[in-house]
Amino acid sequence: MRFMMVILSNPAQFSSDKPAEVKDKEAFYAMGRYNDELKKAGILLAMDGLTPPAMGARFTFKGGKAKITDGPFTEAKEVIAGYWMIEVKSKEEAYEWASRIPCMEDGVVEVRRVVEIADFDQEIQKKFADSGSKLGNQK
Repeated sequence: MRFMMVILSNPAQFSSDKPAEVKDKEAFYAMGRYNDELKKAGILLAMDGLTPPAMGARFTFKGGKAKITDGPFTEAKEVIAGYWMIEVKSKEEAYEWASRIPCMEDGVVEVRRVVEIADFDQEIQKKFADSGSKLGNQK
């Protein structure tokens, strides 16, 4: 099972528009050690930190037309700061790994299972199989 662990942060924590600013080096190193543990366990598929909202853009769609809004987004109550994509045997194992994330004194991590083609009904599964299409990182 694949799970995404998403770090949600308060937008105020991104006081800069610099792409990579380290305010607490020891916390940064602790996160590096945690990432190494995920790698050594063989469960890490991907991970990334994201640039501050001020460096991003949002697309809103109405009537099929896209409207772009450059960041920062003043109405945001929380923003995605980064993520890990892991592959584990169970939801409980994913939760255990999430509970070990260091330096989260004021943060929130949301853990969600990735939808697999097997989660859909047989008709949709067959259509995907017949077309050779893939949903995400299907095996």
